[in-house]
Order: sequence, then C-alpha cells, then structure tokens
Amino acid sequence: MEFESILSYGAVGDGKTDNSAAFKSALSGGRGISVPEGTFLTGPFSIGSNTTLKLEKGAIILFIADQTIYEPVYTRWEGVNCYAMHPCVFINDVENVSVIGEGVIDGNGKYWWDFAAYKKHGQAEPETEVEKKFAALNPDYKNQPGGGGGRQCQFLRPPLFQTLNAKNVEIRGIRLQNSPFWTLHPVYTDHLVIDGVSIKNPYESPNTDGIDIDSCTNVTVSNCIVEVGDDGIALKSGSGDDGIKTARITKNVRVSSCRVYKAHGGIVVGSETAAGIQNVDVENCSFIGTDRGIRIKTRRGRGGAIENLRFKSLEITDNLCPIAINMYYRCGADDQSCFSLSKLDVVDSTPSIKNVDIEDCHATGSRATNGFIVGLPEMPITGLVIKDCSFSLSDNPSAAIEDSEMYEGLPEITSRAVRLRNVDAEIKNVSFTGTDEAFLIEEGCQIR
Repeated sequence: MEFESILSYGAVGDGKTDNSAAFKSALSGGRGISVPEGTFLTGPFSIGSNTTLKLEKGAIILFIADQTIYEPVYTRWEGVNCYAMHPCVFINDVENVSVIGEGVIDGNGKYWWDFAAYKKHGQAEPETEVEKKFAALNPDYKNQPGGGGGRQCQFLRPPLFQTLNAKNVEIRGIRLQNSPFWTLHPVYTDHLVIDGVSIKNPYESPNTDGIDIDSCTNVTVSNCIVEVGDDGIALKSGSGDDGIKTARITKNVRVSSCRVYKAHGGIVVGSETAAGIQNVDVENCSFIGTDRGIRIKTRRGRGGAIENLRFKSLEITDNLCPIAINMYYRCGADDQSCFSLSKLDVVDSTPSIKNVDIEDCHATGSRATNGFIVGLPEMPITGLVIKDCSFSLSDNPSAAIEDSEMYEGLPEITSRAVRLRNVDAEIKNVSFTGTDEAFLIEEGCQIR
C-alpha cells in the first residue's frame, strides 16, 4: 500500500499545534496515512473503513487534555450501553482497518487520573456541566451497574483506543500509553488481530486496563507486552440486565506469547460477564508481579455462562495469588444479597463457570495464598481440571490472606492453602509448596 503523509493534510509535529482537523480529514477512509517522527497533538478522532494508519518510529500522537472536546458517543462503558466520552482513537461501525508501525499513541492520562481520584472519593453525583450533560443523556444511570470507574458522577472517561461494531481490524506493533481509562477496548468486533502491541500505564493509574475484549468474536492476541494499573488482558461481555438484553457473547479468543507486568490480573475473565464468555485459549504467557495470574471474577447479578476456557503453559511469578476464580467479586456492588452464603434461586442474572482446564502452569513467589476458587452454593464451579502444575508461596509471604482476591461475604480464614468452596474439580499431578496442607476445603466441594 502507498501512504500519504499526515503532513500533507497540514499536520505539524511540534507538540503544540492542534492537529485535530488534519487527522479528521486524513482518516476519513479509503487510504493509507503515515505519521512521521514528531509529536502530533490532537483531539479525539475516528478512522474510516479501508484505512491503514502507520506510525513511523519516533512518531507520537498525543491527545489534548480537555474533557470538553470529547463529545458524547453511544458506546459501552463498564459493561453498559450508554453515552460516554468519545474515545481518543475510535474505529466505529467500519471494516478493514489497520493501525500499524513503531510509533506511540499517548492519552495524556495524568489529567484524567487526577480528576478520577477526586471524583471517586469526594463526589457522589454529577457536578460539572460535562457530567450533567451525560446524566441527561443517560437518565437511568443511577440504576446502571459499575465496576469502580465512577458511573455515579457520570465522569465517563474515554478509552485510549476503541473499536465498536467493527469487522476485520488489525493492530500491530504500536505502543499505547498513559490511557485516560481502559486502554485498548474492542467492543462488538469480529475478526480482530492484536499483535506485538505494547501497553504502559503507571500501576497507580485508576481503571487503566490493558486490553479489554468485550463481546467480540474470533480474536487473536499475540506477542504483546502489558504493564498497567488494572487488569492486564481481560475478556468481558456486558454487565447485568443491560448485558443480558444485549446478548453479545465473547467467543473464540486466543491469547499467546504475551507478557503482563504488575497488573491486577494477568489473564482475566470478567467481571462483566452477562452474555457469556466461551471458547478461550491462553498459552505460553508470562505474568510477572501481577496481583493475580489467572483471574475469573463475577457475582450474582452479573449473569453469563463462562465455559470452555483453557490455560496452558503459563509462568506466574511474584504474585499475590496465582489462580483466583471468584463468584463473590465485590467491586461496584450495592446489593448485599449478592454475597449471601445461602443457596439462592437461580435466575437469569446468576453466572455460571464450567469446563476450565489449567495445564502445565507454574507459579513461584506467591505472597498471599496458593489459590482462591470459590463458587456459589446454587451454582458451583464445575468441570475444573488442574493438572501438571506447580504452585509455591514465597519463603516469607508478606501479603494478607484476604488480598488473594477482591471478595466480600466469605468467612475469614487463616490458611494460605488453596481455598476451595462450592467447586467440583479434578486435580492431577499438581504440587503445592509453602503450606502444611495443599487445600482448605470448605462447603460444597467435590475434589478428585
């Protein structure tokens, strides 16, 4: 493909000039556009069909830190279809789009993180004109579930890079950094390739997930490096009643040869699971210093069938807990019945987890426990197989036992062994080091 330079559309790479008009014109569709070395300041933009955007080595696309220019678009934000701020890069309702190269897309995140920190702890409802505008567009927002990002005040930060209702998209080689919110967020996208992408956000930056594959099908993620302030590589499919009604499953996803550092979880399923997440293969990945390695999180009210997941040949080092399968996930929940220890009725919003294979996975240096696997009394985890694995605590575990996973409603324990509750599992040729007993087996378990 031949490429036109963004310079021919009037762009200036001096880090000061507003290039919004140039990017809008150049990326309207049907051509190849290259961005040369330099820092190109811009507002949010969309990419049209049949377009390739190439970032040359040394090229930086830097987004303007001004929330008033991120106009409302109808999208999905933390699992709910609603109006939110225009993503920095938006691939919406198009097909055949590629973003490639060796350059950088920078979200100017600190501006957004500072606002988010204040609003999370000091604000309970919309206050600014921007927030009031979103509250008017989303009149039912008080009844919509959230995951901790700040829906209650309608400060609906933009993701750095989002695909929505798209088909045949590839993202290769680029670096994404300093995201305002979730970093790379494909939604309702079919046939997506993410290869050789690096993602970097500070660990303390709030809600800056690395890759969130959300109600997408036929996805390949490979050779990526992720270091972020929330979950590393996550799979989602909508939250609560809205996600159940939308009914867009995440299915046929393969993740391979990736490295994740420091994140809350290495490979994560949930907690937005309403439409189901099925047929997932994760292989030959390393999770270094992540809070959890393999992480599946959901709860009553989230909904969705989570099944046919395979995790193979993973190396998990210096974590809190290597395997966390949690149906008592606490974040964003207001209804305390979600955490009842009693057997409740199975309803449409009751999630399920079955047919999970964990094979040839090895964890060392765990600081909290060797594992946390907890299902619901009315919907136990079934078909779990763990084989040919090893899990080892650090010599002097430094973290609290309850740091294994973000849960609520469960009894306190004093053991760092693998916690099992409401689970049917087969465990073969697996070693556990650092505790007197391999397992803490609670109610509702069948372990073979």
